[in-house]
Amino acid sequence: MLKHIYGLSDEGVCERWVYDPYFQHFTGEEFFQHEFPHERSDLSHWRKRLGGKLELLLAESLRVAHESGALRTKDLARVTVDTTVQPKDITFPTDAKLLHAAIKGLTRLARKRGVRLRQSYVRIAKRAAMMAGRYAHAKQFNRHRRQLRILRTRLGRLIRDIRRKIAGNAELEAVFAWPLSRADQIRSQQQRQRGWKLYSFHAPEVECIGRGKASAPYEFGVKASVVTTNARAPGGQFVLHARTLPGNPYDGHTLGAVIEATERLTGREIERAYVDKGYRGHDAPNPRRVFISGQKRGVFGRIKRELTRRSAIEAVIGHMKAEGHLGRCYLKGRAGDAANVILSAVGYNLRLVLAWLRIILRVILLALLQTFTIRPALKPAS
Repeated sequence: MLKHIYGLSDEGVCERWVYDPYFQHFTGEEFFQHEFPHERSDLSHWRKRLGGKLELLLAESLRVAHESGALRTKDLARVTVDTTVQPKDITFPTDAKLLHAAIKGLTRLARKRGVRLRQSYVRIAKRAAMMAGRYAHAKQFNRHRRQLRILRTRLGRLIRDIRRKIAGNAELEAVFAWPLSRADQIRSQQQRQRGWKLYSFHAPEVECIGRGKASAPYEFGVKASVVTTNARAPGGQFVLHARTLPGNPYDGHTLGAVIEATERLTGREIERAYVDKGYRGHDAPNPRRVFISGQKRGVFGRIKRELTRRSAIEAVIGHMKAEGHLGRCYLKGRAGDAANVILSAVGYNLRLVLAWLRIILRVILLALLQTFTIRPALKPAS
């Protein structure tokens, strides 16, 4: 939790724990320690052991906020739901980069498993990928396509060479099955083809999601759903639920499951939910309690005021990306994506709780200061 509260890496939180007494007290230490008692990899093992139980941490953060007075029970009845993209830690997937990564990945695995290759093509692939990027930048597309053909040809030779060398060895065939299938997919796919494509050799779960933004028309990662309180609670706008949506589903087809999971997590029935126009045609169990941005029918009075606050969730998502780890996921696989979204929500909620406690402490100190301040004697009237 300290990692996601302060936006640190695994190595960063381990390093800061050694010299920060507040970190050590938070983790239960009674005496100051001069060495970190665990390995950095223990954090990864801890995330894997928790698995699907990470939502309990989100529920615990909401309980702490409720007990401290930062979140009220009535704030859970009206929520705002939106989706965003959690980008993966990959480079922009051009054809040249993907082909070069496949050649490097297969060569590295063959060297690790003791498979002697006829030729690795590592230096040729590196130069071809570099020249392909330069030719594309200079708009010399015939030369650019020539470099891509060189990369595809060398990757095909490498795939066939490995298959010849591991034929008959069941253990090596099992080890190379998935990498070879990924390399085949990268070699055969085209730039504008329809259907599923591979966007990263080491992270095949990455999806291309179009968001319609001028700065970044396409983002590469996984779609994530975020539920927040509609009204601002005394401590701020808390995240009530967060989860990944692999497969890039239509937003409206996920609303019913998201509302049900939020009610199960908070223990409070949702009276009204506010969403954007991407949720038109949703599958919510009570469609009359869902209000879409720009809707006119049935929108008046308090509902109209609450609907204007729907866009406040964008600021919450922005804080989760800028101050937390939602802006880029460094964890491995779909399990890592799911864990990163939930832990980013936990870190955001705990940052709000800490800010709320600082406000309470400031009020207490000001009250004490006013109590013990010696007032100057009044001057007598002349």
